[in-house]
Amino acid sequence: MGHEDAVYLAKLAEQAERYEAFEVRICRINSLSPEMVENMKIIASEDRDLTVEERNLLSVAYKNVIGARRASWRIVTSIEQKEESKGNSSQVGLIKEYRQKIEAELAKICDDILEVLDQHLIPSAKSGESKVFYHKMKGDYHRYLAEFAVGDRRKESADKSLEAYKAATEVAQTELPPTHPIRLGLALNFSVFYYEILNAPDQACHLAKQAFDDAIAELDTLSEESYKDSTLIMQLLRDNLTLWTSSEAEQAPAETAAAPAQEAEKPTETAPEEPKAE
Repeated sequence: MGHEDAVYLAKLAEQAERYEAFEVRICRINSLSPEMVENMKIIASEDRDLTVEERNLLSVAYKNVIGARRASWRIVTSIEQKEESKGNSSQVGLIKEYRQKIEAELAKICDDILEVLDQHLIPSAKSGESKVFYHKMKGDYHRYLAEFAVGDRRKESADKSLEAYKAATEVAQTELPPTHPIRLGLALNFSVFYYEILNAPDQACHLAKQAFDDAIAELDTLSEESYKDSTLIMQLLRDNLTLWTSSEAEQAPAETAAAPAQEAEKPTETAPEEPKAE
């Protein structure tokens, strides 16, 4: 690699907020780091229904590991598209290679947690709350794969995500109240899936509005314990509905909606002018 290419990639890494060497990150993913992930994998492999605290720790561990890379991928992809439009073929080649490295990291992380879910957590889930939580998590990580996959691989990831979200919804509607934060978080992320992955804004809006309206109707039954989490997710549902309906009204091109919706997991993503999900 020449000096100019190295400088360009260093600047690209800075924009994507990736300050470590790729080899260091892959080593961490493949072996002992991040420590939180590895410790939670040990607990998850005990083949029992995790406590609420353990379940949340597992979710946060993987969310933090995947979140930074998803953000980097979006930034690099946006830069790649801009350079392509300018006809800068030499830089596009470098950016493409860099993007593919990020995608390899994303795929590794997603495959890792999906294996844990399929082999240990979902089979061991006893309560309705746990079942919804894990199927939702499975839907989320297949969705993350679908975000960058192409062709048959994208379709496969999207199909598996849809299947997992539907399984979670079936349990949620019978075992969790409309105001339950996990049920609301599922509706939020499932609606983001419809909007961003299946390009089905009508279904996304219908799902989000139904979840919001159902929760509003039973808001007086909301426990003090879950009030903060539930109302936060309801706000995110409303934010997405506002964004999506305004985009439809303006008939905005697909490119303007390329940024992710807000999702409902912790930590919450809060990119400006983006739909929201966990």
